[in-house]
Amino acid sequence: MSNKNLIQIKQFCLYHEIENTFIKELSNYGLVEIIALDEDEYLHSEHLPTVEKMIRLHYDLKINLEGIDAITHLLNRIEVLQQSLNATQNRLRLFEQHQIE
Repeated sequence: MSNKNLIQIKQFCLYHEIENTFIKELSNYGLVEIIALDEDEYLHSEHLPTVEKMIRLHYDLKINLEGIDAITHLLNRIEVLQQSLNATQNRLRLFEQHQIE
């Protein structure tokens, strides 16, 4: 993994004006992965949109970590179901095309 794709948690928290402990609590719930490197902690840049969404849920909407965990689980479940539905619809279209020919 390249270091250029890592965001230092201290800098991220300063930018978003939040406590470092919030990110550690998200990690304790298994919602984010903290990468320890050279005695410092980082987030992978790919996870930033998700972490920022969790920050908004917690600080703007006052949703606790248990709620964030439940919401994240449900959103992930919806995404999996949507992908499954899209795959099924694509197979159905192929089937219908073969029936017409």
